[in-house]
Amino acid sequence: MTAPPSPEATKVRLDTATAHLDPPVAVVDLPALDANVADLRRRAAGKPIRLASKSIRCRAVLERVHAEPGFAGVLGYTLSEAIWLATDPTHPFEDVVVGYPTAEREALRRLAADETARQRVTLMVDSAEQLDFVDAVAPGHPEFQVCLDLDASLRVAGGRVHIGTRRSGVFTAEDARAMARTIGARAGFRLTGLMAYEGQVAGLGNRPPGKPLYGLAVTAMQAFSVRELAQRRGEVVAAVSAEYPLRFVNGGGTGSLETTAAEAAVTELTAGSGLYGPGLFDGYRHFSPAPAALFGTDVVRRPGPGFVTVTGGGWIASGPVGTDRVPIPTYPQALSLIKTEGAGEVQTPLHGAGADALQIGDRVWFRHAKAGELAEHVAALQLVAADGSTQEVPTYRGEDKHFL
Repeated sequence: MTAPPSPEATKVRLDTATAHLDPPVAVVDLPALDANVADLRRRAAGKPIRLASKSIRCRAVLERVHAEPGFAGVLGYTLSEAIWLATDPTHPFEDVVVGYPTAEREALRRLAADETARQRVTLMVDSAEQLDFVDAVAPGHPEFQVCLDLDASLRVAGGRVHIGTRRSGVFTAEDARAMARTIGARAGFRLTGLMAYEGQVAGLGNRPPGKPLYGLAVTAMQAFSVRELAQRRGEVVAAVSAEYPLRFVNGGGTGSLETTAAEAAVTELTAGSGLYGPGLFDGYRHFSPAPAALFGTDVVRRPGPGFVTVTGGGWIASGPVGTDRVPIPTYPQALSLIKTEGAGEVQTPLHGAGADALQIGDRVWFRHAKAGELAEHVAALQLVAADGSTQEVPTYRGEDKHFL
């Protein structure tokens, strides 16, 4: 196996490939992306991976990875996006599941009026109230495909302790059977799939830097949660599929591919962030994605020995406020944010051993803490190949698509 390039060599290649562009400039390092594709496929152990578009937000990258063996379908994040991806005349995706319930009125009307979209797009539901909303917005609509969202969180102490994302109100096999029957009894809806996202496993690092005891506690919690969910998800799938044949049972995320793939009841997985290798995925024991998506900006000040200041840089990730939501200086190495200033909208000071080798105009590369949110800041991504050649491709924003 060929050794990955050194950080120094990668910086030179990215610098050279983008030297003609003013900052900020965003890149996808194709050798790193391809390595991440191969690793996700290995971890999925033969089960197909549905691409989480929220974590990619660039059609060219979606198309590139979707064409690879082991990848099938898209998990969208809004109905408008799903219809756009499913009906694009040049490269439509024929299987798009909307990963979240929708209240997009105009998009629901468009779905009702477009037979091709209805064949390719699946809505997400977890309550009768959502069905009522769809009926009120698009009365008399043709049949919509729907997926039932199961709450995959861990509940202990009789439900008084909740660990994981708060998504669906459907938790037990009886809950799922009742909701499936509600869907089955309603004209205009057909249950075709089931989804359960175990965020407390897939999206929570089990080796956080500098917190070994916390990491051990997370590992233990995750092992318990994996066992509990495997049992419960199997019961749910059995209860629902006995009455309503399911086209797919989707589960997992980048951080849980191995454990979710091991469940017989799950037919497909989801991943997206693992393609780009953002900062929040540094703290895992069992996998380590390569830094594939980065943004670069340039040095404009040298405040003193061991310090430089770059233009911009303050692209903070969504989620709970904390130091894990800030961008990570990646190339060159040995640079850090200053705790009292952090990453600023207009300028970002950095310090460390790597600072003194930088001159005015030199480029510093950062990773965003989350994957797809990087694409909300730029109109284009530069796809940089191993030989340094580049291809500029638009992000969703570059195609004037603003879904959130």
